[in-house]
Amino acid sequence: MDILGRILMVEDDPKDVELTLTALGDYNLTNEVVVVHDGEEALNYLYRRGNFAARSNENPAVLLLDLKLPKVDGLEVLQQMKSDETLKMIPVVVLTSSREERDMVASYKLGVNAYVVKPVDFHEFVNAIKELGMFWAIINEPPPGSMRKK
Repeated sequence: MDILGRILMVEDDPKDVELTLTALGDYNLTNEVVVVHDGEEALNYLYRRGNFAARSNENPAVLLLDLKLPKVDGLEVLQQMKSDETLKMIPVVVLTSSREERDMVASYKLGVNAYVVKPVDFHEFVNAIKELGMFWAIINEPPPGSMRKK
């Protein structure tokens, strides 16, 4: 299966990173996943700063975003992205353990494309990630102007 887009994953829990990469690996998507571990790193990646200054200017096909992050939380990352003309069209899937209504409402108000509560059960988690990866990296059509490998 051709990889059609890079996934940026913002997740501070190493177990969730491992589970997500395992699930995406079933669709051969893991070579196109960039993992960062806090909100500051995510913004550095998106704005091509620091360790990411030399990365290509291609935006990710989708961003998987945890909300509860060190340094800069997920809602702040989302707010900065959605207020920036060059980043606001990147689809964002909040992938979080938070079932708090205020987090969900805030996420949607900021323009998130999907809000997924991480299943606690291993198999449910893996299946949810497989479906997310398949949809956002392969099936979904990216916004006009985004660069995509064929």
